[in-house]
Amino acid sequence: MTTPQDELLPSTRRSLTHRIAVAQAEGRTPSLVASVVRGGQAVWHGARTSVDGHAPDENTQYRIGSITKTFTAVLVLRLRDEGLLDLGDPLEKHLPGTGAGDPTIADLLAHTGGLAAESPAPWWERTPGTLRPELADVLGEKPLRHPVGRRFHYSNPGYTVLGALVEKLRGAPWEDVLCREVLEPLGLGSTSARPRAPHAGGWAVHPWADVMLPEPVEDLGRMAPAGQLWSTTGDLSRFAVFLARGDERVLSAASVREMRTPAAPPEASDVTAGYAYGLGMELRRSGERLLVGHSGSLPGFLASLTIAVEDDVAAVVLTNCTSGLPVVSVGADLVRIVAEAEPRIPDPWRPLRDIVPEVLELAGQWYWGTHGFGLRLTGDGLLSLEPLTGTGRRSRFRANGDGTWTGLEGYYAGELLRAVRRPDGEVDHLDLGSFVFTRQPYDAGAAVPGGVALEGWRGIG
Repeated sequence: MTTPQDELLPSTRRSLTHRIAVAQAEGRTPSLVASVVRGGQAVWHGARTSVDGHAPDENTQYRIGSITKTFTAVLVLRLRDEGLLDLGDPLEKHLPGTGAGDPTIADLLAHTGGLAAESPAPWWERTPGTLRPELADVLGEKPLRHPVGRRFHYSNPGYTVLGALVEKLRGAPWEDVLCREVLEPLGLGSTSARPRAPHAGGWAVHPWADVMLPEPVEDLGRMAPAGQLWSTTGDLSRFAVFLARGDERVLSAASVREMRTPAAPPEASDVTAGYAYGLGMELRRSGERLLVGHSGSLPGFLASLTIAVEDDVAAVVLTNCTSGLPVVSVGADLVRIVAEAEPRIPDPWRPLRDIVPEVLELAGQWYWGTHGFGLRLTGDGLLSLEPLTGTGRRSRFRANGDGTWTGLEGYYAGELLRAVRRPDGEVDHLDLGSFVFTRQPYDAGAAVPGGVALEGWRGIG
């Protein structure tokens, strides 16, 4: 239950209901369910259906297709965090003889392994998984379509291989590992590999007539880690909170942040569209808002999980039609409606509890050549470097405990920042990946590479 201060305004709730009503009507889908999460809990649920007197609720299962890949990625990151593998490891190190070439585990997570998009015929989404009992049946005789690591190429077989990797290292079926390590700790009791009542049936809607055709429900077998799961808006709302904040019982906040970080070189069309892929998660730009999550589809079902981390808002959209309804756009709209109508109220500013004088003296204005930057010590104990003019490289830095700092993002991600001091202990300059930052532009008293002209600054004359 939500408390009064957590509830959405009536006008916001009406806007959300209007958006899904338009989506269900224009998308011509038998039913649609949606939810919105804010502040770590579900604050709205809506449903539209073509059946009089009945509407699915937050406990009704729909098939979620490729959102399953995010669950599989969580399992792989858990193995990494336990030290059982490194994302840079070749697949062959842990799962030899697959015939998948030589991708790393990170390549498979980011869809840069060069593998085919689909398994060999017949169409795996509409045929029994028993037709593909082994990895060789999923990969086929020529599994590679591109050189490893060169381009983003979405691959369902790639996630099948990752599921097999989980099984190999855990010594148990993928489904059992998922239940034990993710679903149970997060309380996702309505998420399962096979449908449980109450669940929606999947339908194909004729593109030129208002008639429907039932879609078959197939057990995907080996392909399960790529798209098998069924879930509800209630469970996916809780999963969205986990993907935004982490949960030490499953994955840390740092590890889920890594999943949300772009990891694949995008195609030119993806750059234009504002699309990128992380480790089992999609990233999209909608206006000025960055959205993360995943979409999913299988015959009869479409699904979308959308998270705006900065706004602390997420949306889930599930529907039971094969095509025709833009669930990703609907999810983005639900997030936008809440974020714009009821902007996030920031936490109160609070000063640092402890301060180290040697760190405080680094704060202030610095120059890389003639380019001005501000270095700020923030309340979370990080250093934040930002250009004074609003353009240029920026990053935050985490303390290493030895007087150095490591960049967390952007151009300086992974680069080392350190203060270089004179014999008297005064700071001469900052060294950031060999770049020298001085208190004044080309400070004549600092160790600037190449030196500073003795005659100093001059005008024309």
